[in-house]
This record gives sequence, C-alpha cells and structure tokens, in this order.
Amino acid sequence: MDHLGDLDVFARVVAAKGMSAAGRELGLSPAVISKRIRRLEERLGVRLLQRTTRQIALTDIGQGFYERVVAILAAVEEAEGWATSGAETARGVLRVSAPTSFGRMHIAPHVKRFLDEHPGVTVDLELSDAFVDVVAEGFDVAVRIADLADSSLVARRLAPNHRLLCATPGYLAAHGRPQGVEDLARHTLLAHNTDHWRLEGPQGLVSIKVTGPLRTNSSEVVREAVLAGIGIALRSTWDIGPELEDGRLEAVLPGWRGVSRVGIYAVYPSRRHLQPKVRAFIDFLAALYGPRPYWDAGLGLPDEAA
Repeated sequence: MDHLGDLDVFARVVAAKGMSAAGRELGLSPAVISKRIRRLEERLGVRLLQRTTRQIALTDIGQGFYERVVAILAAVEEAEGWATSGAETARGVLRVSAPTSFGRMHIAPHVKRFLDEHPGVTVDLELSDAFVDVVAEGFDVAVRIADLADSSLVARRLAPNHRLLCATPGYLAAHGRPQGVEDLARHTLLAHNTDHWRLEGPQGLVSIKVTGPLRTNSSEVVREAVLAGIGIALRSTWDIGPELEDGRLEAVLPGWRGVSRVGIYAVYPSRRHLQPKVRAFIDFLAALYGPRPYWDAGLGLPDEAA
C-alpha cells in the first residue's frame, strides 16, 4: 500500500483547499482523491478533514498531522535530492585494495591529486600481496596484477604489465649472459611464491623451472636480491624501470617476456549502480597509466591496448 503517496495526496488537498483542485494538480479524479483520503483516515483511525459540499477544513488532529506530514515530505524531497546529486558527485569512503609494492610506488604518490580533484572522497587504501575477497571484505575496488580471464568479478584493464628477465651487470660478468632460455637452467633464478616462470618468446610459450638458494613469499625481497647481484629475476617494468634506465640492471634475453595476458586491472563487484567514487577512481587510474604507462617511457617497449 502506498502510504507515502497517501500522505502526499492529503497534503495537496489541504494546500489546494479542495479535492477537485488537488485532483487537477495530481491528474486524479475527485473520486480517487476522496478514496485516498478515506483510506488514510481509516488506517489512522481518526478524522483528518471536515467535509462540506463547498469546502474542507482540518480537524484539530488533522492540523497537527498536516504539519508533520509537510515536514516528512520535505525531508523525503531533500533525501531524494541528496541521492540524485550523489549519483553524479563522488563522495564518501572509498575502500581500495592493492599489491604492496605497486600501491606504494604507483598509487600512493598520486592519492593527493585524486583527493584534490574529488574533495568529497576519503580514501582507505590497504596494501597486501594477497588476493582479497572484494565482496566479503567490503572493498569498493581492488587493483590486481594478474591474468583475470576467469575472474567472476568485473575487471577493467588499466595498463599492460611488461615483465622482463633482468640481472645486474656484475652478476652477468661473473656468471655469463644466457644466450637462450635453455641456458637459464645453469643460473640462479629468483622468484617469490612460484617455482615456474611462463615466458613468451621466439619459440612460443615455455615453462622454466625456478631454482636457486633463496625462497621467499615477498616480491620486495626478490627485488632487493636481484639488485644485490644474487641472480636473475623476472620483474615488472613498473618495478625496475629506473634501474634499467640508469644501468643498475640489464635486460636478459630481451626477446623473452612474461606472458602478456597478465595485466594491471581494477576489479569491482558489479557494473550496475557503480558508485561515482568508484568510477572516479578507476577513471583516474586508467588515465594515469594507460596503454603506454609512464614507467615504460624510455624503455623502448611497444604500445599495448588497455
């Protein structure tokens, strides 16, 4: 039953000083208006209006009820206006999950600009290398670096994730430079949370067993290990771009890379009713990174459709 609608009809009747005039405003017949008022009075168990053939008048209870109904309808109108404006304006707490290193290097430095552009938003940024359950843990959006072909979540590709084999000049001078992927078996390989690399190159897709004296669950430990000259690592260019440019690291077997299906994505539960704060953040990152992200500038890598 449309209780709020009955309140609106009642308020219109009082303001218009008659059922016929209220009916013209609402596009309803006087008989329908009368029925709605009678239904409201029966539900409340009180008489709100005194009716004559020429006019209506509020009872004492009706007067008090009318004042409260006007306040209720005004509050509803204000709430609807707030919700409508919220459909266009980014605001509220935005819960974001991101990988630790990527979040520290390529999200945190840009948060101020995002907040300046969207002053109504508060960012709650949580960094973890675990794949969080976006829905169960209440995140609005998660940034993931993965192959998401089978993901049940909605995913928007923000940027390519080029991964290159690399080592220090000192390591290569001491142990030799691999000439083919088969040579990697004779080298110290550094990885976290995996014992195989999947590489794409001149011979197609190959799987390389990772062997070496260091095991870790931390990507940052691998980064420090390769910079220390312990071995060869498969690293993303967003992580080692400056080191490749300044010569602290060198590309190894440049014709081979990590599989291209792995990308940098924003994932979120649903396209329906996507909140403005979420859309604003995803659009911000997509514009910031794009098919040729700033960390690849100067590395001579090809563009890739995002």
